[in-house]
Amino acid sequence: MIYLDNSATTPIDPEVLEAMLPYLKEEFGNPSSRHYTLAVNAEKAVEKARNQVAELINAKPEEIIFTSGASESNNFIIKGVADYMKYYEEKGNHIITSTVEHKSVLQTCKFLNGEVFNNLPNKSVASRFVKKKAEKKIDRGFEVDFLSVNEYGQVNADDFKNSIKENTILASFIYGNNEIGSLNDIDTLGKIAKENNVLFHSDATQVLGKIDIDVATLPVDFLSFSAHKMYAPKGVGAAYIKQNGLTKYKMTSLIHGGQQEFGYRAGTHGVHNIVGFGKACEIAKRDMHEYMKKIAEFEVEAKKIILAKYPGTEFLGDPVNKIPGMIGMLIPGIVNEMLIKDLANEIAISAGSACGISEPSYVINEINKTPKSSLFIRTTLSKFTNIDNIKSIGR
Repeated sequence: MIYLDNSATTPIDPEVLEAMLPYLKEEFGNPSSRHYTLAVNAEKAVEKARNQVAELINAKPEEIIFTSGASESNNFIIKGVADYMKYYEEKGNHIITSTVEHKSVLQTCKFLNGEVFNNLPNKSVASRFVKKKAEKKIDRGFEVDFLSVNEYGQVNADDFKNSIKENTILASFIYGNNEIGSLNDIDTLGKIAKENNVLFHSDATQVLGKIDIDVATLPVDFLSFSAHKMYAPKGVGAAYIKQNGLTKYKMTSLIHGGQQEFGYRAGTHGVHNIVGFGKACEIAKRDMHEYMKKIAEFEVEAKKIILAKYPGTEFLGDPVNKIPGMIGMLIPGIVNEMLIKDLANEIAISAGSACGISEPSYVINEINKTPKSSLFIRTTLSKFTNIDNIKSIGR
């Protein structure tokens, strides 16, 4: 099996697995317990990982909050900020995002905007019942603007500036698109937010460990990450919360019931996963420039091979400002799901985001490729991809 679906998830780096194993075996202590060696070792391991994540983005360790992943971080940040700013600070109720965000941002914002969501299968009886009940919107006290994007799936700075109102409290724009790889100009968008006293969040899941992020200079208040997109385990991620923006006293907690994660998120830490995440960040800080250079070179070769096998293929997204190794494309004459099934025993590729399974890509629709969504294929290279993997695409 040639694995080319690294935007969905990545294999665990052997160094990461080695770092995790002691915390699955002999070092099984609860870091919230006190004084005895197993607990102390676990607590030290969590704090070491917090430092490793912080160092990758040049943050303070106390600005890193461990979560189960970016979907949780996105929900936590958007709902936590919205709740506090409206009901405690009484500063406003308006949120701005785009139409091509990850679903965990889109549906969170739509929820605050009054829509009802469930994650039941579309064909289930329960889902049909909920949909009937959801015909009437619920007034949750917020309003959300969903900005259109350009042909590359990027937010226009002037559109953002013109959408800001007196009651705007938060903007959330994805750092790197999870289907076509385009990068938003987070620096410019963040500066616009700062100039207008609007808090700024970005889902940085697809870019962590792939491009340089320096929160000391980047005008963001919040970032979201998942570990399993960067050669670490599933089930862990982080929220970056800038300390000179909101402090831990000015944001509603995600989970109540304990003082873990500075009171933001109660619950026993998954120490082994956190350790793995930290180790992956350490490796990325050490090796990122080297392996991303290789991935970018392989991307050029992969595109040549794809064009030779599928003439007329259209590569989507910004050709320059993009995530190296992510190739979103429209292949004429194919049906994506059928092609994926035909190749299933040989090559792993996808028809879009793993969170949008069984649905046409809304990202493709939003960049005015609506009639062609069934032609969309996404492949993503990794640091473990080799030249033979690339050549296999053309077989």
